[in-house]
Amino acid sequence: MDEEHVRLQPWADGDFWLLERVNSPEMTAHLGGPETEAQLVARHRRYVGLERGCMYRVESAGSGETVGSIGFWEREWRGESVWETGWGVLPEFQGRGLAARAARAVVEVARADGRHRYLHAFPSVDHHASNSVCRKAGFTLLGEVEFEYPKGHWLTSHDWMVDLQG
Repeated sequence: MDEEHVRLQPWADGDFWLLERVNSPEMTAHLGGPETEAQLVARHRRYVGLERGCMYRVESAGSGETVGSIGFWEREWRGESVWETGWGVLPEFQGRGLAARAARAVVEVARADGRHRYLHAFPSVDHHASNSVCRKAGFTLLGEVEFEYPKGHWLTSHDWMVDLQG
């Protein structure tokens, strides 16, 4: 079987529906649970207006179907500015390697940006699928950390990193 390719489309006003789709208990189980409608609207505004980094709607390059979302944004981590990334693939498209391909594509976009040396991902230690995405996308596991997401909710996460200059 041929590898299914993905295309990253910058987040746009019309992509709010995708936030609604990924806001299910299954999709947010490792992220503190579903958000309220007001929280989704605020997230959508942040995604559209992101000045440092970019959020994307992920499409299957073959069919043009939306399969999920991914992005990278600036954060302070251990005293330096770094990029952070995160993703979600809709249930009907999971298990096909699409998240790992999207993550590799985001690594290249962040590398080309040149603003920061490191890109991190912080999946929960018990989120096996996201940890697998990190491995398949070429991230290096730095270890376990206590990570706050969403605000006020602490979880034990893995700190995965890509050296964008390496």
